[in-house]
Amino acid sequence: MYNANKVIPGIIIFILFFTAPIWLNFGRLEAIPQPELPKGEKKCVESKEYMRAYHMKLLDDWRKKAIRENQYIYINSKGEKYRISLQKTCLKCHNNREKFCDRCHNFVITHPDCWHCHFTKEEAKKWQ
Repeated sequence: MYNANKVIPGIIIFILFFTAPIWLNFGRLEAIPQPELPKGEKKCVESKEYMRAYHMKLLDDWRKKAIRENQYIYINSKGEKYRISLQKTCLKCHNNREKFCDRCHNFVITHPDCWHCHFTKEEAKKWQ
């Protein structure tokens, strides 16, 4: 090999660069935060498992239906009807953003843009 003194260190640097996230997080195990669910017998629009996995897809579909298709009724997997509205449907029960939404979103380091327009009742009182 003519360039072994350049190729071998290059390969080592390449491997270290792409495995750096593994080494930097080695031994750091954090528990997945559990959002604080609303108290009482309140039903969500879908099952807990579905909402955990697909809530952003559901909200995005709701936005498209409401804004682009002028549809405001959602029929869930059980055939029940709900109003398509983040504030009037979801935030009616999940009204504490810090204890419900922000716990998981901060854990996975994502910042959805819902909160530029939508806010909880507690946040609305701060602005009045």
